[in-house]
Amino acid sequence: MAERRLTPSELRFLRDAMNAGYKDANVRLREGEYQYSLVKTIASFALEAFFPDVKDIVKRLYGEEKVNDIQFIRKIQTVLKKMEKNGIVRILPKNKPWELQRYSLSSFKFRDSDKNLVSLVTDQEIEQTQHLLSSLLNQEEVSKTNYVRLGALGFIVVASYVAVLWSLVRPVIDPIIFASALTISVVSSLMVGKKLSKE
Repeated sequence: MAERRLTPSELRFLRDAMNAGYKDANVRLREGEYQYSLVKTIASFALEAFFPDVKDIVKRLYGEEKVNDIQFIRKIQTVLKKMEKNGIVRILPKNKPWELQRYSLSSFKFRDSDKNLVSLVTDQEIEQTQHLLSSLLNQEEVSKTNYVRLGALGFIVVASYVAVLWSLVRPVIDPIIFASALTISVVSSLMVGKKLSKE
């Protein structure tokens, strides 16, 4: 599965689901029934900090061949829409208009229509997901810091090249300004190249 960054709203949805207590559901969530299987599958994706679309869910639950069955996909979408109306599933906004809708859970714990308490994940799985979220946030912070540094280096490169050109167009070339600006521009360019090669 391709790693993708979580948007702030996706991060909030995942945290809300992890911190939510038992929510009332107007459907039965008995193990072995298709509603339970769908919710359990969405929970398994959430533990990986991933929000699946209907094809991701069908592929994990029923295999690759069912993904191409349009009638089956529509049936699953209808069930997911019903579960969204009951407050079990959230339909996330699309990133791009042509993408399929993605789903998250409102909680990992439900009280179903038969008043059974259903917990989709263990405390240990929640803890592992919290560690995963922490590492994702740390990576994002490092990435933001790298972009700031890269921007600063880019500014230094441009400013030093402007200084080189400025010293060349003057009637008398000042060797100290020219040499120092050229040195700074070359070193900064090399540092930018090194940073870009690591990204």
